[in-house]
Amino acid sequence: MKPVFKLSLLACALAHAFSVHAQTADPATPVASVLVTGSKEAVGGRASIGGFAELPLMDIPASVVAFDRSQMQNLAIRSATDAAQYDASVGDAYNAVGYAEQFSVRGFKLNNNSGYRKDGIAIAADTQIPMENKERFELLKGVAGLQAGLAAPGGVLNFVTKRPTDTLLRSATVEARERGSLHGEFDLGGRFEDSRFGYRINAAADRLRSYVKGADGKRQFASAAFDWQISPDARLDLDMDFQHKEQITAPGYQLTRGVDLPANISPKTLLNAQPWTRPVDTDSANFGLRFAWRLNAGWNATISANKHWFKRDDYTAFPYGCSNEGDGYYPGYCGNGDFDVYDYQSVGERKTPFGLQAQLQGRFASGALRHLLTFGASYAERHNSARDYFYDGENHPYLYEYAGYSNIYQPLVSAPAPVTPTISPVYERFRDRERAVYVQDIVTLSPQLALHAGLRYVKVDSAQRAQSDLPWVNDKASFTLPNVSLVYSPTRNWNVYGTLAHGLESGGVAPIETTNANQDLGPNRSKQLEFGVKGIAGDGVSLSAAVFQITTGLEYTDANETFVRNGERNHRGLELSAQRAANGLAYGASLMALRARQQDTGDATLDGKRVTNVPDLKTTFWGEYAVAAVPGLKLNGQWQYSGKKTFDPENTVDVPGYHVFGLGAAYGMKMGSTPVTLRARVDNLFDKFYWRDVTQDLGGYLLPGAPRTLRVSPQFAF
Repeated sequence: MKPVFKLSLLACALAHAFSVHAQTADPATPVASVLVTGSKEAVGGRASIGGFAELPLMDIPASVVAFDRSQMQNLAIRSATDAAQYDASVGDAYNAVGYAEQFSVRGFKLNNNSGYRKDGIAIAADTQIPMENKERFELLKGVAGLQAGLAAPGGVLNFVTKRPTDTLLRSATVEARERGSLHGEFDLGGRFEDSRFGYRINAAADRLRSYVKGADGKRQFASAAFDWQISPDARLDLDMDFQHKEQITAPGYQLTRGVDLPANISPKTLLNAQPWTRPVDTDSANFGLRFAWRLNAGWNATISANKHWFKRDDYTAFPYGCSNEGDGYYPGYCGNGDFDVYDYQSVGERKTPFGLQAQLQGRFASGALRHLLTFGASYAERHNSARDYFYDGENHPYLYEYAGYSNIYQPLVSAPAPVTPTISPVYERFRDRERAVYVQDIVTLSPQLALHAGLRYVKVDSAQRAQSDLPWVNDKASFTLPNVSLVYSPTRNWNVYGTLAHGLESGGVAPIETTNANQDLGPNRSKQLEFGVKGIAGDGVSLSAAVFQITTGLEYTDANETFVRNGERNHRGLELSAQRAANGLAYGASLMALRARQQDTGDATLDGKRVTNVPDLKTTFWGEYAVAAVPGLKLNGQWQYSGKKTFDPENTVDVPGYHVFGLGAAYGMKMGSTPVTLRARVDNLFDKFYWRDVTQDLGGYLLPGAPRTLRVSPQFAF
């Protein structure tokens, strides 16, 4: 059942918000947070994902980037995919149109169960994560064992929820794109007559008309956040959101004959354009609570929790393999572009993660040493459920049956698979519980030297079964994850740091068509060594550079078609970035050079080879200029470059690199007394064809980048 009660609650909140007199006077004094102020924060911004306190990015001894609400508005960021393109360390990882937004960082795919967080607590990232109620988008790059426990070595992506505003906020935005996509949203905030209580209401709706013709759908979103300033020293925050989305997904391409890139194709072609293709239907919701209490001038306590609900009915005419040529190619398409079509159905997929965290943090001095000490405990549980399909005398975890064939150049119609399965009730397939305690002390040893030392102890209990008639397979493990950094500040605006971090991630799950399909390989450890420098130069230019090495177990499908963990992935990289926002000119530049190799497998066809879907070099640049001669007018542009990537673990096929450009403009004006900002943007200005995503998921697929697209939007502030 869809949680439609959340929409009713939203309607009540809206009625209340408009029926009361919004307060513009100062509310009760908010609970103090641990925050370093000064020019470092003003230039570089701040983030909470780098540790356990909101600190200026320059003071965090790790690679952290953050986009706040104003940046997201100026750059027309409507999704996590839009935001991710502004950092060179982030790439797509089977980020298919109409499915789920999935990313890799530093060459490692983020884990859908643990790598995406809402206010620091893990949520399932199996559908589009809504941005309308997000105040900030934070990315911690690299091993995050201390900060997050279970997380892929690439890092953690955190979405910070909007909170009630102290002054009246009324904003509405609409957007149109060239194929008829329409987006509308509004944002309401303020205080009630009793100024101890505040509200923030967001809602959005989309008519989705993808650049892939036929991959269409719709989306609705609503959220509400409230706070209660119980006393000058205590505050309770509550938030909730609900999203419904249904859209036909656009699958990717495979190699022709298993060796060549498909030629002369259009990114607008929908490979699963069958009469029986149905949209992927998803519902997701969150309910979050946070209580903050200032014990005294130096110590604060917080307790936070979040419950997430996710449901998906997954349908597609799935393209895989070639049976029309010789002995066939699996995976791969025929030389003439023919491919097999499978009827895939998985109805009733559900995930219901829950997270709880309690933390005590304070500042004190011991002799000449100053401390920022944090103690905490966290608990997380994840439950994944689905149905069984009984046909052909066997139980299957989903329907996946041959239906016919089509062609990448001349789509053909086939009938759905001639199978009428018996579908079981929804049952639990996977569950785990993660318990952790952690401590971190940031010790100021001298005005120039600080030590960040932390430790997280994690216990993981997991159980899984591939079908309802199979027994549970249980696994228990415990890990100690240290993190130590030394920070040297030669001047007030420059920091040099070195960090050693240990991490832990959930193991990969064996894909379809392997001998151990759906088997979880269990926790996988990782280690990172990073050295970096951050500073502010000249006229407010924020600079950072980092070199790092990350090692973790290598997971792949071996010659026996078995999914295994064997050998290591070794990623050595360099990251550079620069940002500026002053005197009418803002820009951001990002570069990652990465050497990602497979090693110690004992297989000469793999050892020393490049890791798939990872360019050796990637750069991004964006700039925005306020035109002095035309008050209110801003022009912006963007450039992305990605070097070539390898498609397969054996490195037999390389995918070419690409350059992509975009241009935009924004104009601020007034219509009567209403401030209006008009925005327009052209992406992929020169209509370049390129392969943006090269994944080994589901047998290995290539997803083309979007062609030239246009969008226009007015934003109204009431």
